Amino acid sequence: MGLILVLNAGSSSVKFALVDVDPQRGERELARGAVDGLGQSPRWSVRQSEGAIDAGQPWLEGALVTHKAAISHILAWIDQHHGLNTLTAAGHRVVHGGEAFTAPVRLKAENLADLRALTPLAPLHQPHNLSAIDSLFELAPTLPQIACFDTAFHATMPVVARNFALPRSITAQGVRRYGFHGLSYEFIASALRDKDPALYRGKVIVAHLGNGSSLCALDGGKSVATTMGFSALDGLMMGTRSGSIDPAVIFHLMREMKLSSAEVETMLYQKSGLLGVSGLSADMRVLRAAAPDMPEAREAIELFTYRILRDIGSLIAALGGIDGLVFTAGIGENDAALRADILNGLKWAGFALDATANENGAERITIDGSARAYRLATNEELMIARHSARLMAEQAK
Repeated sequence: MGLILVLNAGSSSVKFALVDVDPQRGERELARGAVDGLGQSPRWSVRQSEGAIDAGQPWLEGALVTHKAAISHILAWIDQHHGLNTLTAAGHRVVHGGEAFTAPVRLKAENLADLRALTPLAPLHQPHNLSAIDSLFELAPTLPQIACFDTAFHATMPVVARNFALPRSITAQGVRRYGFHGLSYEFIASALRDKDPALYRGKVIVAHLGNGSSLCALDGGKSVATTMGFSALDGLMMGTRSGSIDPAVIFHLMREMKLSSAEVETMLYQKSGLLGVSGLSADMRVLRAAAPDMPEAREAIELFTYRILRDIGSLIAALGGIDGLVFTAGIGENDAALRADILNGLKWAGFALDATANENGAERITIDGSARAYRLATNEELMIARHSARLMAEQAK
């Protein structure tokens, strides 16, 4: 099949993975890396599958590095180590697909214009995703590019789960729940299908807990409800994002406290969540270390835990029951104390923690006879590579 270059471009970084997808040999990640600090002090790092690490400062301190320059450096590294002619396609994470893009697509001029039109729905993410696509078209114009959408997995949600109680004229203009982290949820669903087919066919909640956090209710492997909505700001409390908030708070901030809409947006996206409540950090590891001596850190952790438990209860109601729970992403995979608190808070739903398995980082973390809970690593890059390889194979027929 050849190699798939996976790109995930944000405001200050371009992350990449190089994946060999072969029908006979299976999937193999050859390298993973990033250019961080775009526009500031750029840093380059890559780890190859055999463990070799290439890290350094390829640009002058303080140099202005754009998405295009970062991708050019990634391509040069690939050419040096594998040869650009080995690339079959490039797959991109694109945050928003709107109502039209419910499956991966090969990028062309006409659908690029449609994706640009979705920028108002994801103004903090979509422009950077599209900048990487534009840059790669300039740098490697013959390389096929595939867009994979964070919203697409949630296209199976029923109308009742995606609509707000707003006038129909507003809903008709695309103001509705879309849901995000879809590539992560899709990967976890596929992993669960292989690991526990019976549970995959049942009612499962996946907790994607990291700097960005959300929950997804799966019924037979399909999304039926999720906590993020119109934007990636909705739902759970996160690292720096507030999550769900009474809309009247925003009116109050603007009318009584004289904040501009831009200042409110910055506060809710970048200064709230774990960081805002603790006044210390958005990093759960830092908060855990500080919690014994810092009430604000403890309160941030307690609020994060409470919001997760409350929204799990809501999704259990939406599912009409629960058979299993999966923890994934940075906090979900690495914070044993949080997993224990969540599962102990769900005894009423049939979960019984296996404390030893949880502390040791096992995959199954509940005892026999209990509702099943797992700790599974997500891999959005591999999901994008799979989609890209499949789409290229279909178009080659």
